Amino acid sequence: MYAAYAARIDRDQPLTGLELGERPEPSVPIGWTVVNVKAASLNHHDLWTLRGVGITEESLPMILGCDAAGIDSDGNEVVVHSVIGQTGHGVAPNEPRSILTERYQGSFAERVAVPAWNVLPKPKELSFEEAACLPTAWLTAYRMLFTNANVSPGQSVLVQGAGGGVATAAIALGAAAGLRVFATSRDAAKRQRAVELGAEAAFEPGARLPHRVDAVIETVGAATWSHSVKSLRPGGTLVISGATSGQSPASAELNRIFFLELKVVGSTMGTKEELAGLLSLCAAGGVRPVIDSVLPLDRAREGFEKMAGGDLFGKVVLTV
Repeated sequence: MYAAYAARIDRDQPLTGLELGERPEPSVPIGWTVVNVKAASLNHHDLWTLRGVGITEESLPMILGCDAAGIDSDGNEVVVHSVIGQTGHGVAPNEPRSILTERYQGSFAERVAVPAWNVLPKPKELSFEEAACLPTAWLTAYRMLFTNANVSPGQSVLVQGAGGGVATAAIALGAAAGLRVFATSRDAAKRQRAVELGAEAAFEPGARLPHRVDAVIETVGAATWSHSVKSLRPGGTLVISGATSGQSPASAELNRIFFLELKVVGSTMGTKEELAGLLSLCAAGGVRPVIDSVLPLDRAREGFEKMAGGDLFGKVVLTV
């Protein structure tokens, strides 16, 4: 079957390890099922895999891709929850949880195998392309906002780095849930897009906000860390799920964190139940993932280049 896969690891030039071509059909252990992929979306996780993060040379070649929507062996339209082994379904005893492409072949292929437990019905209101955007970036944003930040309608949230998949999702979901959303971006066009998505206002990174916020959604890392901490009200919550600009800020702002009793919460992906809630919210509430571009699988390299260069707003989707 045709696939986009990591053939080599290159920490400095990750795209040199990306190859397109034929790969073996997926193996299907007991309790697993095969999904015929209709659409899959790119995540920064795929770039990190090409850099060797979360994977070793011994696991290569590895088909990339965490997210997928398609048709299962019974003809049902489905969405794949990409966290494998979260509750022990379909894996060996004591096997730690992982995301597709860390232990198991991913979704940038004609077919992908996952535990049957990991398959959810695709709402008819969502296209395959829209549904394929949800299981990683949008699920991460959903958990960050509603589980880990635990914000409610009327409260305020700062989303750092508008344009990235998680940040874009947080803006759209926060606005749909009645939050007062502020956003930042270095790019004026992306700031305008954030406002169009529902942000109350968008600012350049580091700018003073109209008031301190109840929570910050942080995926940028070192470049925005101090601003994130300084933007919180006393007792506020900073939720972090990534550090695309690096993991070592110039100042950790420890004095401010303890003096103002701020909460710093790490967040990774989400549960199957949260994905079901997200799918329901999108279907019933009219929220739709923001798609930057849709490309056929054989043009995957173009999508990776867009993502690596930051030249996007929303998700890049590959169709099969």
